[in-house]
Amino acid sequence: MERPVRGRRKNEGVKPLETTPAVRARMSRQKSRDTRVEVALRRALHAAGLRYRVHRRPVKGVRREADIVFGPARVAVFVDGCFWHGCPEHATWPKRNAEFWRSKIEGNRGRDVDTDAKLAEAGWLAVRVWEHESAEDAAARVQEIVRRRRATG
Repeated sequence: MERPVRGRRKNEGVKPLETTPAVRARMSRQKSRDTRVEVALRRALHAAGLRYRVHRRPVKGVRREADIVFGPARVAVFVDGCFWHGCPEHATWPKRNAEFWRSKIEGNRGRDVDTDAKLAEAGWLAVRVWEHESAEDAAARVQEIVRRRRATG
């Protein structure tokens, strides 16, 4: 005997992501950590004399990992990819599986806002760096923020 279904199923009405082998291969090569931009930023920060932790959760109980963490200053740096986080300058909206990708990218944006709010509630400052920013400019911005927070903290 089949059980009656109440309400909507989790994925009901959502088209599955159709991908080609080439797309699957390309997406599987996307790095989520230690990207070229992230490593360049870390090198510039280190050269400026700053010391930090890499890929840490700044706040216990909050399941969000920052790319670079300055513990005593309570600064968490996130290096956001232009595609994945919907950069206002460089975001592209794929035509294939458009509904899926729009939902995915908007979800990432929403999670970023939520992360920033949760960190702020705990006394942390989230700093967002776009992948298109030069490492030197981003490092100078982060360095100024960290030095200011250390001086006032």
